[in-house]
Parts: sequence; structure tokens; C-alpha cells
Amino acid sequence: MSLLVDVFVRGPDGTLHILDVPDDVYQSGGFESWRTTVWGSDKVRSLGARLLPLLAEDDLYAEPDQVPRLLDEVALVRERLDEVAHGTRYPRDVEEHREQIARRLRIIEASCHKALEIGGGVLIW
Repeated sequence: MSLLVDVFVRGPDGTLHILDVPDDVYQSGGFESWRTTVWGSDKVRSLGARLLPLLAEDDLYAEPDQVPRLLDEVALVRERLDEVAHGTRYPRDVEEHREQIARRLRIIEASCHKALEIGGGVLIW
């Protein structure tokens, strides 16, 4: 299984509405195991990330006011991508792992930008 990255809006009564995504759009935030091995890892936490590590315990609901912070965390992990890749995977798989993390960061980032455009949030679940 993999983590999904979706954009949501809340109705007037607070009900969460996940936006439809075309079938051909890949919205993976990584493997389910990445909740603890990447996003919730000690390495990502040590960078100062606070939202992404929440995935180690539960789904991440970045409400509209938290989306800029999530974008900051994506940028932070991207800036230290080599360090994160080395710190969260066996050395023989580092280059592939690095590319997988980079791909997932692009997906999360694109979802954040869409959420900002519409005043929505980002759900990683």
C-alpha cells in the first residue's frame, strides 16, 4: 500500500471534501512504511520538520493555515535530500531511494500549491 496525497476543502459545517483527481494522476506520498521510515524518521525530525513526522502516528491533515508550513518542510527535506536518503535507507539503494523521495516531495508540493490556490488543505493518508 502507499500513502495518498489529496487536496481537500471543508464545507460550511466543517465536513471534509476531498477533491477528485484524474485517474492518470499519480498521487503517492510514498509507501505505507514511510510513515515511520522516512517522514517520521529521526533524520526528518532532526531537520526541524513537525508536520511530516505526524504521519508516524496518524494521517496528516494540513489545514489551509498549515499548508505554507508543509511547503516549508518539503523545501527543508529537499535541501537536505542526500542526507535524508542516506539516513533512511541502506547504502546500496541510496540513489533510487533519493529519487523516490524527490518524486514524492514534488507530489506533495504540487498538492500544496493547488490547496493554496483554492483555500484548501492537504491530506496525506
